[in-house]
Amino acid sequence: MTSDDLLQVEGLSKTFPSGGSELVVFDNLSFRVRKGEMLGIVGESGAGKSTLLYILGALERPSKGDVYFAQMQLGSLADDAAAEFRNREIGFVWQFHYLLPEFTAVENVAMPLRMRGRPAAETQTEALRLLREVGLEERAHHRSGELSGGEQQRVALARALVTRPQLLLADEPTGDLDAKSADVVFELIARLHREYRLTSLIATHNPAFARRCHRVLRLEAGRLSEVEPHSLVAG
Repeated sequence: MTSDDLLQVEGLSKTFPSGGSELVVFDNLSFRVRKGEMLGIVGESGAGKSTLLYILGALERPSKGDVYFAQMQLGSLADDAAAEFRNREIGFVWQFHYLLPEFTAVENVAMPLRMRGRPAAETQTEALRLLREVGLEERAHHRSGELSGGEQQRVALARALVTRPQLLLADEPTGDLDAKSADVVFELIARLHREYRLTSLIATHNPAFARRCHRVLRLEAGRLSEVEPHSLVAG
């Protein structure tokens, strides 16, 4: 692993029990992700893209293999240490926003900082700053049910970045949105990736978005292969 790499994946496999046998999601995956890189991951629904992101984000453990974040071996972390690592180093954006409906946008964005024990006034200021970054400062005191789908996902993106993570993991972040809202969200991800100097992994079924990434990996039949972004046919 070089000093330019943030992630190194070695011989990663994931299986699940299925009746009397095992379901192999993927097997013997190895790749590296450079600091500052935006990496697209494409593949059919059910190919294992989400499972791969869960493992890279220390939400799930592999059946075999190792994931290194910088020089840290994620598989060696106890559950509490893995939770602390996720809160400190990783921002997650999922296909569904998972905003807490009883809280306002600014309260949802501030939640990861409150979990760190930061003072309420400080977390409010930082959360408002992130909402300004995603163009939703005027919607800060609206609850999630009062926001459109695109606005909800922009709040989720602000929440993912409020802790200033190094790594952004986005799993089909535009999958539930109409084409116009999806384009707005992806453009935001791309801009914030640059401005926050993130390393980003984006699982997407949208080839038009994947081709904007620096590199693209295709997960198919349990194996990874690298494809040229420009070879993907935009939808």
